[in-house]
Amino acid sequence: MRQEQFVARYHAEWQALERWFAVRGDRARHARQTSDPTTLNDEDFPQRYRRLCQQLALARKRGYSPQLVAHLQQLMQQGHGVLYRTPPPRWRRALEFLLADFPLLVRGQARSMWVATALFVIPLLGSFTLIQWRPELVHLLMDNAQIASMERMYDPASPHLGRDSGTDWMMFGYYIMNNISIGLRTFASGLLAGLGTVLVLFFNGLTIGAAAGHLQHIGHGDPFWRFVVGHGAFELTAIVIAGGAGLQLGMKLLAPGRRRRVDALVEGGVIGAKLCLGIAAMLLIAAFIEAFWSSIAEVPAWGKYSVAAVLWTAVFVWLWRGGRGSGHAD
Repeated sequence: MRQEQFVARYHAEWQALERWFAVRGDRARHARQTSDPTTLNDEDFPQRYRRLCQQLALARKRGYSPQLVAHLQQLMQQGHGVLYRTPPPRWRRALEFLLADFPLLVRGQARSMWVATALFVIPLLGSFTLIQWRPELVHLLMDNAQIASMERMYDPASPHLGRDSGTDWMMFGYYIMNNISIGLRTFASGLLAGLGTVLVLFFNGLTIGAAAGHLQHIGHGDPFWRFVVGHGAFELTAIVIAGGAGLQLGMKLLAPGRRRRVDALVEGGVIGAKLCLGIAAMLLIAAFIEAFWSSIAEVPAWGKYSVAAVLWTAVFVWLWRGGRGSGHAD
């Protein structure tokens, strides 16, 4: 085969590889797919790379021009650098997941997340408002021992804020176990056709709203809000995301579409498992803030609310913008 025929036959493949390298660069594994149908897909790259190596060997064997051989050699070296490069450290992959992949995944399940938000927030606001009007209704959701313990923890005269006793590290461990158990229960109950997640979100919102409403009504609102306003940014948001993960799992079970129900359920489980990793990280951060910052009674209200404003803003910006413009698909 003459060189002109060889170039004419394979030139389109070489151009596709060049565009792929230009678009992906060193982000080949995580870049978004472009709308150009002539651009190489990531999953096709290994096969194209092998073809390129064969074409380079043919060009050398047949004595084609040094310019052509050098061009193919350069493409081969670029491909080798992408295909056989050292994978990034685990800490870097974990950081990429938390900063980019997780918020992208949350936004990818936007419908479930908004439904979960409504199921949690509406009962919370409703019970809080209702308790201001009918304070005795708190006894329908909490027994006398729970109410007494709650009033004691948030008593304005108490030297502790938000807890009866316990060291910071001991409470840190307790908060981790308690928060993560709630998050996992909220997600896993989605296996009950989503109904379990609906009930968990609804009653958690109802109970939290009733507790906040009762404390506000009896004059313990200031210590309560100073305690919860900071870590709530991560804790409450994580519970809602866990609810969204559980709802999408339930929908895969109820409406698998054209796939087999078991296949749809496995897909929902994979999505949910990835979301749970981010949820666990959020609840770990929430537990740390709750143990070592929220419980400090000496910090005035303006200090607690200022830090809380930064935390809430950071969480919303992270979930809204995380992963955009980083070569990840949105």
